[in-house]
Amino acid sequence: MPVTSAGILLYRTTPVDAPPTGAALEVFIAHMGGPYWERRHEGAWTVPKGEYLVATEHPLLAARREFGEEIGVAAPELDYADLGEFRSSTGKLTRVYAAEAPDFEIGRVESNSFELEWPPRSGRIQSFPEVDDARWVAIDEARTLVTKGQRQMLDALEARLTGSG
Repeated sequence: MPVTSAGILLYRTTPVDAPPTGAALEVFIAHMGGPYWERRHEGAWTVPKGEYLVATEHPLLAARREFGEEIGVAAPELDYADLGEFRSSTGKLTRVYAAEAPDFEIGRVESNSFELEWPPRSGRIQSFPEVDDARWVAIDEARTLVTKGQRQMLDALEARLTGSG
C-alpha cells in the first residue's frame, strides 16, 4: 500500500502591467527543513502537506491539520477545490486541495520539528523544523522550486483556473 498524504495549495492573482491578462498567478509554497535541504533552493520547496494520521482520516482534514503543523498558522477557512491525487516518483500519493487566498499572509513560519541523527553515524540526535520558510511565489518560478513530482500539482491548478483541465 503506498504512503498517502494530503496538502493545501493556496493561490492568488496579483496585478501586473504586462499583457495579456494584467494579473500574475502566485502560489504559497514551503521550503523543506533539515540538513539535507538547507543549502538547496531549486527542487527543495513543497506544497504544505503530510501523511494521514489514520487511513480513515478525511483527506481535507489531514491537509488542513498538516498545513497548520508545517506553517504554524491554521489553514484559512476557504472553499477548497479537490485538484485530485498525484503520484510522485517514489510512489507516494498526495491528494491536493486548492483555494484562492488573496489576503493570506504570515509573519513567520513556526513549523513542527523532526529528529534525525546528524551528522550521519555521529550518534547525535538533533531536532530540525519540517519547514523553514514559506512564501508566495509566481507559478512559473514555483515550477523550478518545487520537487519535480509536484510540478503536476501546479499544472492541475492552472488547468482548473483556465478551464483547460
